[in-house]
Amino acid sequence: MSERTATGAVNATGFLRVLAVDDEPPALDELAYHLRADPRVARLHTAGDATEALRLLRDGDVDVVFLDIRMPGLDGMELARVLRRFARPPAIVFVTAYDDGAVDAFDLGATDYVRKPVRADRLAESLRRVIGSRVVSSHPAALARAEEDPTIPIELAGTTRMLPRSAVRWVEAQGDYARLHTAEGSHLVRVSLATLAERWADAGFVRVHRSYLVQLKLIAELRLVNSGYVVVIDSTELPVSRRHTRELKDKLVRAAKQDWSR
Repeated sequence: MSERTATGAVNATGFLRVLAVDDEPPALDELAYHLRADPRVARLHTAGDATEALRLLRDGDVDVVFLDIRMPGLDGMELARVLRRFARPPAIVFVTAYDDGAVDAFDLGATDYVRKPVRADRLAESLRRVIGSRVVSSHPAALARAEEDPTIPIELAGTTRMLPRSAVRWVEAQGDYARLHTAEGSHLVRVSLATLAERWADAGFVRVHRSYLVQLKLIAELRLVNSGYVVVIDSTELPVSRRHTRELKDKLVRAAKQDWSR
C-alpha cells in the first residue's frame, strides 16, 4: 500500500468515506486536493490502480469511489462491475477525460460522470448527488422510481447534466451519435441509435426507421401519406420505413387493447 493510500485524510466535520482511483499521479493529486477541501468528506483514500483500490475496499467500508475509466490492467468500467456485486456497493462517480463511456457508465448505475480537468464546483455537485442517492437508497419506493427512470448524461455549456429517460420523446440517428429530442429541445450524445433501441426497448421505445426511435405511448397518429407512413409526435412527422410498419401497427393495437382493458 502506498504512503498516499495508507494515510487517508480525515475531516472532523465530514461524514463521507471516499476513495479516489487514477493511474496518473498528477490527476489523482488534483482530484484528492479538491475532495479533501470539501467539508462533507470525512476520510479520503487514494489508489493508483484497480488492484490497490480493491485492497482498500476489502479493508474498510467506502461510501463513494471517484474512478478513472482508462487505466492499465483492470480498467474503471471493469472495476465498477466488480463493485456492483458487493453486498453494500459504494456509489460510483467516473472522472475521465473522455465522453465515449458516459452511457455505459450510467448503465452500470453510476451516480455521476465528471469530465477532466476537474473543477471544485463540479466535484461539489457530484458529492451532492452522492448524498442524494444515499437518501434515495434508504427509501425503497424512491429507489424503485429511480431505477424505472434512469438518467443519461448530456453536455450543456461544458457541464454534464443528467437527463431523465422519461423526458425523451424521440431519438434521431446522426452517424455514431444520437440526438435526443425532448419537449424543451434536443441534445446530442455519443451513442448509436441501435444501442439505445436495444437498451430502451423495455421502456417503450420502438424503432420506426433506421434513423428514428420513438416513445410508443407518445405517438399521436400513424398516418398514410404519398411516400408511405409517418408517425406524429408533438406535431412532428417522422417517417416509418416499410420494414417497421407492420410491427409498429401491431404494437399500437396491443397498447390500445391494454388501455381498454384497464
